[in-house]
Amino acid sequence: MVFLSISIGSGYGQKPNVIFILADDLGWGDLQCYGNPYVETPSINRLAAEGIRFTDYYSPSPLCAPARAALLTGRFNHRTGAVDVSSNRGIDRIALSELTMGDYFKHAGYATALIGKWHNGLYNEAYLPYHRGFDLFYGFPNGGQDYYKYNLMRNGVYEKNDGCYMTDVFSQEAIRFVEQHQDKPFFLFLSHHAPHIPYLAPDSLIDKYVRRIGNKLPRQDAILYAMIEVMDRGIGELVDKLEALKLRENTIIVFTSDNGGQYSSRELRRYQGALSGEKGNVLEQGIRVPAIVSWKGKTESGCVIGTPVHGCDWLPSLYSLTGVVSPKNAKPFDGKDLSPMLLGRKIPELAERKIFFQKTRYTPVRYSDGSVRMGPWKLYWPMIDETMKKDIGRDNPSYEKGLVDLHWEMPLDSQLPTFANVKVESPQLFNLERDPSERYDVATEHPNLVSYMADSYNNWFDSVEKDWKISWAEIKRQDSTYWEKKLTPDPEELFEKYWRWDVIKSEDKARPLRTFKGYWSSPSPRK
Repeated sequence: MVFLSISIGSGYGQKPNVIFILADDLGWGDLQCYGNPYVETPSINRLAAEGIRFTDYYSPSPLCAPARAALLTGRFNHRTGAVDVSSNRGIDRIALSELTMGDYFKHAGYATALIGKWHNGLYNEAYLPYHRGFDLFYGFPNGGQDYYKYNLMRNGVYEKNDGCYMTDVFSQEAIRFVEQHQDKPFFLFLSHHAPHIPYLAPDSLIDKYVRRIGNKLPRQDAILYAMIEVMDRGIGELVDKLEALKLRENTIIVFTSDNGGQYSSRELRRYQGALSGEKGNVLEQGIRVPAIVSWKGKTESGCVIGTPVHGCDWLPSLYSLTGVVSPKNAKPFDGKDLSPMLLGRKIPELAERKIFFQKTRYTPVRYSDGSVRMGPWKLYWPMIDETMKKDIGRDNPSYEKGLVDLHWEMPLDSQLPTFANVKVESPQLFNLERDPSERYDVATEHPNLVSYMADSYNNWFDSVEKDWKISWAEIKRQDSTYWEKKLTPDPEELFEKYWRWDVIKSEDKARPLRTFKGYWSSPSPRK
C-alpha cells in the first residue's frame, strides 16, 4: 500500500461532500469485483478501481432494520432500540434520544437527504427521516415495496407513481439532489431497495442474464442480477454527474450493503464464494458484505484491505473528515475512526480489534446467533430455533399492507417474547483465514482463547443489553404519550384484507383478533 500524505478535517479547506450508497440484501458475492462470474457491475468496479475495496467488512447485523440503525448512529444497534424488523412492534425504531447521520451532518452545515428505503420507525411520524436530521426524505418508510407499483413520499406527502422502475427513480432523485446542492456541502444517504424481494427487473435485462446463465442457475438468479445491474447503472450516472459538476474530487463515495443475501431457496442459487450462512444469521455470509470507498485523488486507486472493519465505523470516520465537533447531545460512538486508513495510513490496533454480533427475533438472547471476531478468530454461538422464528400471522399483515397502501399511523404492539430457559449450545471457534466457510470447529484445541473471547463477548452483551432496555422503555413511553389524545384505528378494519389465514388455520374468520392476538389495546376511543 502507498501511504499518502494528506491531512484530515479542516486541513482540506473545503468540507468534502459525502454520498453513502446502501444496497439491500446484497451479498458478498453479488458483485463482479468480488468474484461473481455472471453479473456486470462496471460502475461499482470503477469505484473500487479508483478507491478501496474491503474484503472483511462486516455489517452490524444480518437483518435490515438493526443494521441500518447501527450504520445511521455509529452505535451497536441494540443500544438504539432496533433489534428486529417488525415495525408493528416498534423493534425497528431508533430511539429519539439517538442522533443519526442526518443529525450529525446537518450540525456540520450540510444539506442532508435520505433517498430510498427507511425502515427504522414507521407508524409514528416522529421517527420518519425528515424528523431525524434529513432535510429531504424521498422514498418509502416500510420494509419493502414493489418496484413498479410503489408509493413514494416526499417529506410526508405522497407523489404520483409514474410507472418507472423504482431503482431508476431513486437514482434520478439522487442526481437532482446533487445538482440542487452543488454549491454547498451535502450528505446524501442513497438507500436502494435493490436487490431485496420482490424479484422484479426490466425484461430486456432479465433476458440478457437468462441467456448468460442458461441452465446453470434458476431464472430467479437472472432477475437478481438484472436488478443489481440497474442499480449499478444508476450509480454510474450519479458519478458521471459529479464529474460534470467538477465535484468528484471533493466527494467521498461509500458503497455497501445492509446485510447478506438469501441463499436457502430452491429458486435462487446466487454466487457466494466460500462463505457460509445467509441473511438473518451471524455466520459469515449473513454479515460480511461488500464495502468500497472512493475519494478520487485521496484514496489509493485499486487498494484492497483485509483488515476487519465494522458498520459502526462509517459515521465516526466520515464525520471526522468535516473537521466539525460533534453535537453536544451526541452519545459515544462504538465505531472507530477509519479516516487515516482511508487516506493510506495504518491503524495497527484494528488488526486484533474485537467486533461483536448478536441477532435473534424480538429480544436479544445472549447465546443464540452471537459471535465475536478477533483477528483471524471467530467465536460463534449457534442459533436456537425458538429464538429465530418470526410470528408471521401477527407481524406480517402490517408489512404486507404497507407494500400496497399509503403510510398510516397506529400504536405499537409492544408485547415481546423473552425466550426464557432456552437450551444453549457450546460456542464454536473458527479460524477464518484457514476456514472461511466455518466448517471446522477448533474450540477444543484452544480452550483459553475460547474463554477469553467468551468473556469479552459477555461484557459486550451486558453493556448493549442494558442500553437496549433503556431505549426500549423510551420507545414505549414515547409511543404511549404520542397516542394519549389521538384516536386509534380498529385493527380488524385496518388489516381486513391482510390477515394471514394461511399460517393459522381457523374456521372462525369473523373475529380475527381472537386468532391473531396481541394487537394494541386502545389508549383512547377508536374511530
